[in-house]
Amino acid sequence: MREFDVSQLYRSAIGFDRLASTIDKLSRGEQSQPSYPPYNIELMGEHQYRITMAVAGFELDELNILSEQGNLVITGRKNPEPEGRQYLYQGIAARNFERRFQLADHVQVQGAKMENGLLHVDLLQVIPESMKPRTIEIQ
Repeated sequence: MREFDVSQLYRSAIGFDRLASTIDKLSRGEQSQPSYPPYNIELMGEHQYRITMAVAGFELDELNILSEQGNLVITGRKNPEPEGRQYLYQGIAARNFERRFQLADHVQVQGAKMENGLLHVDLLQVIPESMKPRTIEIQ
């Protein structure tokens, strides 16, 4: 019962095909979304957001952030472990990952920083002047 029929949106609305495909993609891919690494999405201000991702054990050169056409892709590729390292117990996950986020219109990545094993990606929704409400003077 978690599936939506977006076919009617395709038939009756013009210009909303991106919205319909996003809803369709989210409803189909919800079960297959990986849970590693864990992350938070915070509202920092009216139009400011922050994604905080737990990337313990990753170096800066092993992480990559790509923002392209409304998508944010954060990947982590571990460098090979040195030879001869022997674990008695390995509880810290050190596997490769790719995490994708769909960004709303006009959301831009402002920057990223890493502290204490957490990767912070700051986002800002910049609304163009032409889309902001304006008061029309009556003459």
